Amino acid sequence: MGNKTDVWQGTLALMVLKTLELMGAQHGYGIARRIEQTSGDSLVLNYGTLYPALLKLEQEGYIASEWGVSENNRKAKFYSLTRAGRKQVAAAAREWERTTAILARFLSTEKPS
Repeated sequence: MGNKTDVWQGTLALMVLKTLELMGAQHGYGIARRIEQTSGDSLVLNYGTLYPALLKLEQEGYIASEWGVSENNRKAKFYSLTRAGRKQVAAAAREWERTTAILARFLSTEKPS
């Protein structure tokens, strides 16, 4: 666990939405595990922050939930992307790309002319 880092503030919602966009309906543990796997196991996902983030996304109308049975035959809440969530993931991804491009300019080793 030595080289793992916490999830950056403000990025968890985008990671959740993108995971649901790519994977379809998932339960909370599945979302968390997929985020960790996608990061190459470099991120530490605090499960205490995942569920409040899921609740917030649901209250905002970006995801919907329903109870089902997990692959190990346990009752679990499954989350899926809504139409508003699909629009939000696209908008958030564009904003993140714009923000990282600005930050990349600051991190560039080239001196301005």
